[in-house]
Amino acid sequence: MQVSAIRTALADAARAVVLPEGIGKLTATGYVPDAVTAPHFFVGEYTQSFDRAMRRALDELEFTCRVLVSRADDAAGQRTLDSMLSGSGPASLKQAIEAARGAPGEYALGGLAHDLHVMRVQGYRWFEHNGTDFIGAELVIKVIGEG
Repeated sequence: MQVSAIRTALADAARAVVLPEGIGKLTATGYVPDAVTAPHFFVGEYTQSFDRAMRRALDELEFTCRVLVSRADDAAGQRTLDSMLSGSGPASLKQAIEAARGAPGEYALGGLAHDLHVMRVQGYRWFEHNGTDFIGAELVIKVIGEG
């Protein structure tokens, strides 16, 4: 699997969310940005487990992604964040990203991986990014594919 291409494809999938009226569009990058335009999703750290099947047949990646929203209005920011962390709905990152799994029998992320799964949300808290505070959370996404 090509990690850089997968990171970009995850960010592309996240952009499909539809945020509540007046919030604007979600910006998303496949890398940790220098500056954030909230609301923003980015793919951060990852772990890679090699040889999950014999003869380099399968590798497993776990990406820790972050979504950050403005804290200009604490309650409104948390409502926006909650909608993106929901398991379903137009603003759901889980739903938007898992739509990139493709149809049954198709490879995920446009052929870059066998499958993916948004596993969990963690770390709902204040984040400092390049000197600015945001409300945010992490999403852990598992991607499996050929080694």
